[in-house]
Amino acid sequence: MSVYFEIEKIGIIAILRHIQPHMMMPVAEVLQEAGITILEVTMETPGALKMIETLRTEFPDHLTVGAGTVLDAETARAAMLSGAQFVVSPTVNIEMIRTVKRYGGLCMPGAMTPTEIVMAYENGADMVKIFPAHVLGPMYFRAVSSPLPHIPFVATGGINLENAGSYISAGAVAVGLGHSLFDPRKEMTDEGFIQLKKTASKFVEKVRNAKRSSTNRAAK
Repeated sequence: MSVYFEIEKIGIIAILRHIQPHMMMPVAEVLQEAGITILEVTMETPGALKMIETLRTEFPDHLTVGAGTVLDAETARAAMLSGAQFVVSPTVNIEMIRTVKRYGGLCMPGAMTPTEIVMAYENGADMVKIFPAHVLGPMYFRAVSSPLPHIPFVATGGINLENAGSYISAGAVAVGLGHSLFDPRKEMTDEGFIQLKKTASKFVEKVRNAKRSSTNRAAK
């Protein structure tokens, strides 16, 4: 399955920012067990490139791994060479988009206005991350999706269990989850891993139900 359809199908990207290296593998395993198989390692995380490489080696057939907070073409190239399957940015950088596409990856730049969204898509973006989503709210996604139904949106920023389904229902193909999923800076105990799996499973259920409801409405 392509990276695009995997993201569209699962509808959740787990954003791992500042995660400690020794926590990466056990966290990835728990998330996979819960049904979240798309992981984004942000580039300001110490050792991010090595983490991406390790995840791709250890979970070649079970996880889709990408690089986040990529701000320029040079960093995008390094991420792709480390095995990243997709690249996410908080901004629109055309050279970064072109570099990712040159290396065969999925590119997801961040935008806020309709002009930025269209510019990113016309320059090769596969999906556009609307950031920060919580500042705009689900109704913004519904409004922008109306004139731009051909552009896939991902909601990132302030997504939680209460509103995740609303963003999917409003037109987002996926949501990005950071601290609402877990705090990667904290040491995880056995109890913490149990809680992480429960939280991840709840997000999976929320997003799956929202996608199912949206499909049913579209079919009527």
